[in-house]
Amino acid sequence: MRLATWNVNSVKARLPRLLTWLDETRPDVLCLQETKCRADLFPSAEVAELGYETAAHGDGRWNGVAVLSKIGLEDVSLGFHGEPGYAGEEPEPGEGVQGEIAEPAEPGPEARAIGATCGGVRVWSLYAPNGRTPASAHYAYKLEWFAALRTALAGELADGGPLVACGDYNVAPTDEDVWDRSAFEGSTHVTEPERKALAELRALGLQDVVPTPMKGPHPYTYWDYRAGMFHKNLGMRIDLFYASEPLANRVRAAYVDREARKGKGPSDHAPIVVDID
Repeated sequence: MRLATWNVNSVKARLPRLLTWLDETRPDVLCLQETKCRADLFPSAEVAELGYETAAHGDGRWNGVAVLSKIGLEDVSLGFHGEPGYAGEEPEPGEGVQGEIAEPAEPGPEARAIGATCGGVRVWSLYAPNGRTPASAHYAYKLEWFAALRTALAGELADGGPLVACGDYNVAPTDEDVWDRSAFEGSTHVTEPERKALAELRALGLQDVVPTPMKGPHPYTYWDYRAGMFHKNLGMRIDLFYASEPLANRVRAAYVDREARKGKGPSDHAPIVVDID
């Protein structure tokens, strides 16, 4: 079984690249994040031509998650029990939003999680909140979201079946997972409460399947679009593949597909590909 996760940063903007990548890499299951696409407008017909069923969760704004599967798609869950809502607008890149954000008309849980059973494996595609700054309300929301996720996954793991919880966690687990820890002083993604939230997920019995890097010693999965960041390998490992222990013990190979980050118009994230016996 080949599983993969990828923050595509707009499925429609990245659709030609996505279709080519699916045809070349041929994962059995692909988890997508930041699709920025309403569920009913997801390009399901296009991926179906390559043999994939689709389960999508999105409202067409900045979030959105999906699971594509060639090996079955059952028991789909849009979000998880206890998932908190956030009454604030997500800023567009570069806006530099400060302080409180105007409330949308209908605040509620954002499209950040979707679960499905694929070939007997429970798979979750997750897009954790960014957090913005440690002093913002969005940071508190991020920690609440992780706490609710822990409770939800604890319930699913109690069933004893194989489980994968993968996606863009927006947290670097250790200082080794960022290109320069000092560059993130006072910022999110590296704070102790965020890392503690990850540790509490692992304490449930999930293992961090660390992929092999395709350049340098660090398996970074995200590089800012700013000039030179990718080519200098100034990145972060914030896309994570967590698996229940029996499944993690059967991992044959895992790698960051850095090639997918190259070329014209890529996502700022690279996929993680995991092969399991």
